[in-house]
Amino acid sequence: MFRNQMPRYEVLSDDAMAVLDRGWRRILTEIGVEFVSERALDLFRKAGQDVDGQTVRLDPDFVLEQVAKAPREFDVQARNQANDVHIGGDHMAFGAVYGPPFVRQGEVRRDATLDDFRNFSRLAQSFPELDSAGGVICEPNDAPLDSRHLDMTYALQTLTDKIYMGNVVSGPNARDTIAMSEILFGGREAIERTPATLSLINCNSPLRWDDRMLDAQFEYSAANQAVVLTPFLLMGAMSPVTIPATLVQQIAEALSGIALSQLIRPGAPVVFGSFLSNIDMQSGAPCFGTPESAIGLFCTGQIARRFGLPFRTGGGLTSSQMPDAQAAYEAMMTLLPTFLAGANWVMHSAGWLEGGLVACYEKFVIDIELLRMLQVEFTPLEIDEASLAFDAHAEVGRGGHFLGAAHTLERFRTCFYRPLLSSSANYERWMRTGARDAAARAAEISQRTLAEYEPPPLDDAIRAELEEYVVKRRAELGD
Repeated sequence: MFRNQMPRYEVLSDDAMAVLDRGWRRILTEIGVEFVSERALDLFRKAGQDVDGQTVRLDPDFVLEQVAKAPREFDVQARNQANDVHIGGDHMAFGAVYGPPFVRQGEVRRDATLDDFRNFSRLAQSFPELDSAGGVICEPNDAPLDSRHLDMTYALQTLTDKIYMGNVVSGPNARDTIAMSEILFGGREAIERTPATLSLINCNSPLRWDDRMLDAQFEYSAANQAVVLTPFLLMGAMSPVTIPATLVQQIAEALSGIALSQLIRPGAPVVFGSFLSNIDMQSGAPCFGTPESAIGLFCTGQIARRFGLPFRTGGGLTSSQMPDAQAAYEAMMTLLPTFLAGANWVMHSAGWLEGGLVACYEKFVIDIELLRMLQVEFTPLEIDEASLAFDAHAEVGRGGHFLGAAHTLERFRTCFYRPLLSSSANYERWMRTGARDAAARAAEISQRTLAEYEPPPLDDAIRAELEEYVVKRRAELGD
């Protein structure tokens, strides 16, 4: 995984942080947060918080006491130990797109299928820039709704040997993920000792945690599995139109969810989540890759570090309908701030299109190219006597060139970034090789990568036990 050792880009002054601090405290004490779960309400009630119906008004100092119990950093284990991930500090981990019901491949936009889910899993396994295929890479509409989570988890566990995200649609789905993880990693004790899943728990913003997400949170936190507590904030719709107001709401929502995880199991691993952008005030459509989103991203990193928490934000987000120039520049408008802020867990790093409605094969490869370039750009420059190349100057002298210098010949294979996707051919050569644009080249790379994919090895007994579990549970669910 990538370590970002560059300085963080922080935009909030101490005075600004103090104003935000007063703001989230007022929301928690005067307005409160709704928890649609009797179990959650009971925990808060027993902890001495003000519970009125489903609304909990929280003492900010109590919340901070709970937040302090969460680990600043933690590990998530993969079935291939070489792909274990560290969450927090200067580590950045990247997962693929999450959640789209549709897929685009070339000119065709269609419902996502289980085959698409498996193909995106294979692509995520194939590119080392990704630490995870993620969770719901796309929604397989051809699989039964009640049991498709079993097929998705099985694909993530068998087609990849990287970390994966747990299903959060319901408590039973979360229990299935945990049970299958126990099979894969050798029992409950093994996954409680080191988490094997990282699961997204979204707040139904503004200020409401719904029952299905909370049921999943209870299962994962009780099993010591990491959860990403994420307010879903589109300014103008789910939060006010100003960035400061949205940041205050984000803090209140995220910290209230984190406090609950610590009440469920003190010390349970959590991630301060952020999904922050805005809507188009003319149409109401969600917008991504916006300057406001980038500013919010910078602020989120600074805020999470203030609370001593690892944080999730960013990704290759775009509103574009096609893997075109808009898709690329909007993705870079989010990915570059993601690196500048030093996000620890980055969802939607590859394949996101059309505001998250579409998982796109070509965009997947375009985003991988962006990740590759940014990971090189954010690697500290090594400066030593050898890199100063004085001998090359002595060899070439004044007015010469360095193409044939010994220093160049020793380093030409690795001295510069070699692109996966970009073309630097002259016009004539570009025409002779088909005059393909970036999207066409990305399509070819995705197809070639899938053709060359080899599944990572998995013990036959474990595979058989996983299959048996899936068959049994599918029958129990009536599919």
